[in-house]
Amino acid sequence: MPTEPDDDELELIRRSGVALRVGRLSLSAGTGSYRVKASMARMARALGIDRHEAHVTLTEITATSHRGRSFRTEVTEVRSVGINADRLSRLEALVSRLEDRKLRDGVETTVEEATAALDDIAARAPLYPALLNALWSGIACAAFAFLNNGGPVEVIGVFVGASLGQALRRALLHRGYNQFGVTMLAAALGAFTYLGFVTVLHGVGAIGVRHEAGYVSAVLFLIPGFALVTGALDLAKLDFSAGVARLVYALMILTSAALAVWGVSSIVGLQPDPPPPLGLDSGLLLALRFVASFLGVLGFALMFNSPWRMAVGAATVGMVANVVRLELVDAGVVVQAAAALVALLVGLLAAVVAPRLGVPRITISVPAVVIMVPGVTAYRAVFHLSDGQTTSALAYGVQAALVVVALSIGLAVARMLTDRVWAFER
Repeated sequence: MPTEPDDDELELIRRSGVALRVGRLSLSAGTGSYRVKASMARMARALGIDRHEAHVTLTEITATSHRGRSFRTEVTEVRSVGINADRLSRLEALVSRLEDRKLRDGVETTVEEATAALDDIAARAPLYPALLNALWSGIACAAFAFLNNGGPVEVIGVFVGASLGQALRRALLHRGYNQFGVTMLAAALGAFTYLGFVTVLHGVGAIGVRHEAGYVSAVLFLIPGFALVTGALDLAKLDFSAGVARLVYALMILTSAALAVWGVSSIVGLQPDPPPPLGLDSGLLLALRFVASFLGVLGFALMFNSPWRMAVGAATVGMVANVVRLELVDAGVVVQAAAALVALLVGLLAAVVAPRLGVPRITISVPAVVIMVPGVTAYRAVFHLSDGQTTSALAYGVQAALVVVALSIGLAVARMLTDRVWAFER
């Protein structure tokens, strides 16, 4: 006959469930597996659990809590993969406060107290409504368009296309549609909107030529920069199951968007070739790069549901680092070497800025490097591969991969230099 669990075992079950919920909320907010495990372990410590261990992938958590001679193993699944910087920040603040109270004063957190706090965090609505979320996407991609040598027409067209594409994407994802199908539809809408915009301007005689080169920038809001960076950082911590899963997910999202771009290109007979430089005065170009870099990172940070203070911090760090990167490339430094150096700079700056803002470091560093992810290059790789141009596809694909690896190496080295836990395997 099965025996009923005693009071200690029931209490362990309740406490273990709270720690697991912290992990589930963290994972659904888009952070890496290292941060998910750390948050769960810190909450478990605050609850009086002796030892907590977890295995985390992109969508699943298996966790075991130990207390005395009893242990509890639980499994949970997270099906919605997204980014919510505000939730990450609040979870980090909560577990830090409760853990500090336990270590400093010896006061254990009750299940009821932790559950009430987690209920408040889970119930928080997005900081920005759908219209503003689409606006942030348009601003970020318009800044990308300028940084990719786009002029005023490209910038305006990309703003319109990216805004409509993100609005469609958010609406469909909130209704539970498949992410990869939604990505293709949003990419197609963004690209078609941009091309329709410049075609109308050309038709009425407002512009002399169709500014077609900017349509790839209209889908850069779909770049899975958070997943790429956190996946690579998971690999740096030797967490291969989570790292590989995140990178595969990012690759599938990227491929879905790129295939939509290829489809649009095939219909209208275009190729995403790099546009020529704008030919601006060097001083003016530098000033505009500062502005565009700041707005690009700001737009992405706000699109990730970052509070304004967090977003401005990330934008300031990203602005400095991205302009340094562009200047290094213009000076002849190899693209991936420049990416590694400025990612290191981002990581070091984030280590200084994030504690002063009271936010997790990842909410500053990742948005700051997302603008450096070579989305246009990756899209061109898939386009040429789909078009049968294998040599061009390999060239663009290798270049994009090297830059992503370089960005990850820079962030990982910065973390090792500024975080003692990261400097060791355990």
